[in-house]
Amino acid sequence: MRAIVAHQPHDLRIEEWPDAAAPGPGEVRVRVARGGICGSDLHYYHHAGFGTVRLKEPMILGHEVAGRVMDVGVGVSDFAADDPVAINPGMPCNDCHFCRKGQRNQCLDMSFFGSAMRFPHMQGLFRDEVTVPAEQLYKVPQCLDLGLAACAEPFAVCLHAVASAGSLLGAKVLVSGCGPIGNLVLAAARHAGAREIVAVDIADAALTVAGKLGADSTINLTKTPDGLAPFADRKGLFDAVFECSGAPKALAAALDVVRPGGALVTVGLGGDISLPLNLVVTKEILMRGSFRFDAEFGLAVHLIATGAVDLTPLISATMPAADADAAFRLASDRSQSMKVQLAFA
Repeated sequence: MRAIVAHQPHDLRIEEWPDAAAPGPGEVRVRVARGGICGSDLHYYHHAGFGTVRLKEPMILGHEVAGRVMDVGVGVSDFAADDPVAINPGMPCNDCHFCRKGQRNQCLDMSFFGSAMRFPHMQGLFRDEVTVPAEQLYKVPQCLDLGLAACAEPFAVCLHAVASAGSLLGAKVLVSGCGPIGNLVLAAARHAGAREIVAVDIADAALTVAGKLGADSTINLTKTPDGLAPFADRKGLFDAVFECSGAPKALAAALDVVRPGGALVTVGLGGDISLPLNLVVTKEILMRGSFRFDAEFGLAVHLIATGAVDLTPLISATMPAADADAAFRLASDRSQSMKVQLAFA
């Protein structure tokens, strides 16, 4: 089978790998149809890693995928050949301290497709077929675009982030940074009942997508550097702010505009930054991070499959898997793309 393999920075190869193993008891073999290029995939593509995580061996990329069942192993009754499915890429150990406390996204021994955090690395899902435990699969309607089904993983990340802010029913919300994650946070906040959503970014293309996904107003901070200033009135006007860029200036701005007692959820990854602690303390801001997901994956599939959310505007291009390098270059250009997906079948 074909596999899309990262070796070194900008050394992405389409290789022949052994076909997926026949499914054993409790397993299902899936033919991959669509795969979304994630920010972490781009880090492996450009830098062969992120933070202290580095490629130590060639690794198949990809963890946002959907496909169709090929065959099932003994004991599997919920799936049959040709069933369309989304694949949950995270496999917590279910035995560590955090798993037992119900914090499976913090698992101490997490297996996650397309991750170099373990060695040997956990090979990813940008391949023609894969055999996985049946519990990793979620069936979707036959009529659903499998590109939308492949959005379940990043949408689950955003549902987890939105839930961590508490109830958003009737809330005034700011989404800072409108890349794929920021825009999915926006869609999740709208679904959660936010009354008004303001989206800010430095690129018009990202804000155009934000408008299609439910933003009531958008601000390009490159064109209007003081665009958030009115929202700092009366100590801040936003009930909740989701900071999705990881930029130090964006975090400082978020602290200015969130109301006293409001929630600031940091979703974007960044380096070490200074924190205006006086604002956090005097405004009694509820500040927390958000990482990965757990049960939200099933909810993401349900919301997409039933049409409760329409994530179509997020997908900016679908390219053949054979053109993977070009697809990764396009996905790296925020002026031209939002979510680029690969078509395997």
